Formats: sequence, structure tokens, C-alpha cells
Amino acid sequence: MSKTYRIAIIGCGGIANGKHMPSLNKLNNVEMVAFCDIIPEKAKEAAEKYGKGEARVYEDYREVLKDSSIDIVHVCTPNDSHAEITIAALEAGKHVMSEKPMAKTAADARRMVEAAKRTGKKLTVGYNNRFRSDSQHLYKVCADGELGEIYFAKAHAIRRRAVPTWGVFLDEEKQGGGPLIDIGTHALDLTMWMMNNYEPKVVLGTSYHKLSQRENAANAWGPWDPAKFTVEDSAFGMITMKNGATIILESSWALNTLEVDEAKCTLSGTEGGADMKNGLRINGEKHSRLFTTEVELNAGGVAFYDGAADSAPDLEMRLWIDAIENDKDPVVTPEQACVVSEILEAIYESAKTGKAVYFD
Repeated sequence: MSKTYRIAIIGCGGIANGKHMPSLNKLNNVEMVAFCDIIPEKAKEAAEKYGKGEARVYEDYREVLKDSSIDIVHVCTPNDSHAEITIAALEAGKHVMSEKPMAKTAADARRMVEAAKRTGKKLTVGYNNRFRSDSQHLYKVCADGELGEIYFAKAHAIRRRAVPTWGVFLDEEKQGGGPLIDIGTHALDLTMWMMNNYEPKVVLGTSYHKLSQRENAANAWGPWDPAKFTVEDSAFGMITMKNGATIILESSWALNTLEVDEAKCTLSGTEGGADMKNGLRINGEKHSRLFTTEVELNAGGVAFYDGAADSAPDLEMRLWIDAIENDKDPVVTPEQACVVSEILEAIYESAKTGKAVYFD
């Protein structure tokens, strides 16, 4: 008989309701027994919908961590509290999944890595785009060496007008930034994972507040309040890796462009290339001719379990629990997520100072 893992959800807002709780609820070997939010009604609603047995509701995460029966904690709070809650949970003997980005600052991300090593507990970060069928297939292509040495890549996180106007997304103090740290983080993580390259050498970045102060702007979620828009509306970075590879990172919530792509990457290697622009496409040269292959990714095309493809969130949660149960590294390791945070912070620093940021 496999163990049933008892899980606490800390932060019962959009990402918990949209991803974590529905996907965890599908697993037979977990039960959500504690729900915590600074707005008690949110925790109560989550407990009523997803709670098992006598699920408890909390306002203070510290009270949650006192429960020795809880095995796993999912941290789904604003960026500025990821490190504080995660480290406390690890030190309380819990395995932790923190939502992305790993932390508001690179220093906090490093503290999280150190806490995981010190406690021996597993830590992962919610980079769910790794678990899409196109991402899974492209990762296998890259791991098999079909693209050769990947020396140039683009990480795409471009929205034309899709500024999140709820919660604390526009609050620099709470979030640490705007589209770069929110969606650029997904694109960068995906790109670096494909390249299996986590050794940056130098970063040059720019960020802009060009459209954020417009009144009554067109926007997917209605006009934003310019007075509350304290983060960038777009940011861009060029990252040179120690092996000479180059990554261009582009991110925006609002930009005058028709090239709209989110959580996608373009890869160029010595033996071939790939992009996620219109489905998954592999390109290269054979027998003195250029070729482009469009990969079929319908259900069954990529088999994860018994020939059936899980949704990305379902696969993410399934493999996370599997890593704990079988004592394996999670798909997203804390060390990998920490490098993403360090690069994002370097882009912000470069944008502020106008100078390149060099890594040791």
C-alpha cells in the first residue's frame, strides 16, 4: 500500500484554484487537509470544495506548520512571501512546492536552495510549462542531441494587451517586477531547460514603462489603474552563457506588436533548430536540402502514462508526488529555478544601471 500524503495549501487564490488544487484532487494518494489564506473566506471555500476528512482552515501559515501530520506544503502566495514560507515549511519537515518565480529576489532564492539542502526535504518550483506535450517532446529531442549544440535561443513571453489587473500583479513591492518576473520567468525556464545550460556569464537588460500610464487602455481584463501600475510594462534581456551560447528574452504585458507568444522558445543548434511558434516545428538540413517537420501532438502522440497524455498541471502534480514517493529529484530542481531568478534580477539591475551584469 502506498502512503497517502497530507497536503497543506498556503494561499487559496487564483493559481491555487486554477492549477494546484484541481490537479491534486485527481490523485489517489494525496489529500488536502489544511487551507490557509489571509482572507479566511478563500480558505474556507477551498476547504469546502477540496478538503478531505476534517480539513482545517487557517489565517496564519505558522499555525499550519505546527501540524506534524502534514507531509507537503504548496506555497501559492505573492512573490515576496515565497522564501519566508518555504524556508519555514522546509525547517518544519515538509516537502515544498513553491509557485513561480522561486522568490522575489535572487538572495531569497539562494536561501531556499540552502534550506532544502540543510533539511533534506524536497523543494520544487511551479514551472508548469515544462509539462506541456510540446515541451516534453522537444525536451526529448534536445536531450537526444538531435539539435546538436544549442548556441542561440529566444525565450518568448509577449502579450499585446493582457495586463493582469487583480491581486498584487501591479505592485512592485509585493511582486518584484511585472511581465519579466511573471511570464518572462516561464519562458526563460523553458529555454534553459531545453538547452540544459545554467551557467550565465553576462546579462544586458532593458525595461520600459511606455504604455503603463495610459488611461482607459484596451486590455484583456479591462483598463488598468495607471496610479497602481508600478512595475514595467515590458522588459528584454540578452544573456551570454559561459560556453558562448546566447539567449534573447522578451517579455511584455502591453506592447504594440502582432508577434504574440507566451511561454515558448526558439532554439538554434549545430544540427537543427526548433520553435513553438505554430505548433512544434523542427528544422534542419539533410542530403543538401532544408527541411521543416511539424510534430503531431494530439492525445496519444506523446505517451506519459498508459498511452494517455495528462494535461500539463496534472502531469506536474503527478510527477511531483512521484518524486517524493520514490525519492527522486523533482523535474524542476531548486538549483535550476534559482539560476532563473538570478538572471531575471540581473536583467532588472542592468536595466536600472544601463550596465552589463557579470556573473562570477
